[in-house]
Amino acid sequence: MAQGQRRNQILVPQARAAMDQFKYEVAAEIGLNVKPGDYWGDIPARLNGAVGGHMVRKMIQAYQEQLAQQQLTQQQ
Repeated sequence: MAQGQRRNQILVPQARAAMDQFKYEVAAEIGLNVKPGDYWGDIPARLNGAVGGHMVRKMIQAYQEQLAQQQLTQQQ
């Protein structure tokens, strides 16, 4: 992937590889056939945004599930 215009920063540098893998998994789920290391410049911005949006949605869902599980264990 091109590195020239990357403005976001990974807060935990050790998570970079996992986040990249997650991005490709989400891209495959929404029907984008992009292999790791491929050029994304020919993919419309709307589809790239969809990948990011789905990533955020899944991360929020995972965190909410984690919070709910913690709440259950604290109540017991």
